Amino acid sequence: MEQTFQDDIQAIGRINAIPSILKVVCESTGMGFAAVARVTEGRWIACQVLDNVDFGLPVGGELEVETTLCHEVRSAGREIVIADVANDPVYANHHTPRIYNLQSYISVPITLADGTFFGTLCAISTKPAKTNNDATIGMFRLFAELIAHHLDSDQKLNQSRADLMDAKSAADLREQFLAVLGHDLKNPLASIEAGTNLLAKTPLTEKATTIVTLMRKSVTRMNNLVDNILDLARGRLGGGIVLETAADEEIHRVIEQVVAELRSAHPEREIVSQFGELGRLSYDRVRVGQLVSNLLGNALTHGAVTGPVTLRARIDGELFILSVANEGEKIPDDLIEQLFQPFVRASVRPNQPGLGLGLYIASEIAKAHGGTLTATSSAEVTEFTFQMPKQ
Repeated sequence: MEQTFQDDIQAIGRINAIPSILKVVCESTGMGFAAVARVTEGRWIACQVLDNVDFGLPVGGELEVETTLCHEVRSAGREIVIADVANDPVYANHHTPRIYNLQSYISVPITLADGTFFGTLCAISTKPAKTNNDATIGMFRLFAELIAHHLDSDQKLNQSRADLMDAKSAADLREQFLAVLGHDLKNPLASIEAGTNLLAKTPLTEKATTIVTLMRKSVTRMNNLVDNILDLARGRLGGGIVLETAADEEIHRVIEQVVAELRSAHPEREIVSQFGELGRLSYDRVRVGQLVSNLLGNALTHGAVTGPVTLRARIDGELFILSVANEGEKIPDDLIEQLFQPFVRASVRPNQPGLGLGLYIASEIAKAHGGTLTATSSAEVTEFTFQMPKQ
């Protein structure tokens, strides 16, 4: 038997009310056999049975579908009710009553919420029974709707279980992906970085010194790219960026350290920093440092090389506010709205380096701190502003 029919039998078997339904059907009508049947164009299969007359059809048993009246119920999409075959103008000479020695019969369609025909709730008797009346027909229709409702609920539950399994598979894949990035890429880069640092401390020719310096810068850039991809994976595939919040260091010292590093890396550029009274805040020092580095790096990369990059930080009421501004071309309004999406560049100039992840990650860090990151741009200046609650 195909797996799909086995699944249907199991689904009906999980509906605890069906044995009671079949019992009520038989007792209220005086019929001896009742069943829930799965009916398709080519199959009739008993999914649940109450047999008080030794009809001999077990759960999983099958009848030739063309020999059943359920086949006609499926085709017509409506119930068939026979109180007494001998006196019925339509079915007195029908082949089904003759094959199964039926005198009374009722079969009502079970239709799922999406309109799919599942099968029938049916009952038979070898003698006339109380079937062709509004109370009995209404009862069968109600029971058929109840069964359909349970089947729909079961289907949704199974889909939810499948979705959970898919989510678990995705989580496992995410962990493998992060492991590959964290181990198979970071470790070789660490080895190269250690090697270039060692070479930098040994006597080298002028050309070799230049090459080692370029290699060290490339390693730093590769490390930043890998870190950005890891953060993208955590933000988009995982539960977002996780913070290690503390209030153990004044925030202006963290910002000053990042500014000093970028001044050293870009000695030809002017970086101006202005601080108000900041004091100690509750924040993740590594992540805020990363946010500042990303904003300054973005300004140095995309801003006018002849103008300064200005960083300002202050407390305004219950908010910590940090802004980074640079001169340069105006960012178009339609691009401003996309800046904090992954792989979008904050530049109107082509062929700029980087993956376009820095601003996205900075925005995710801001969100993780309960804050925001916004951007404005004019013909004179482009400014990014980070705000977070003073905690």
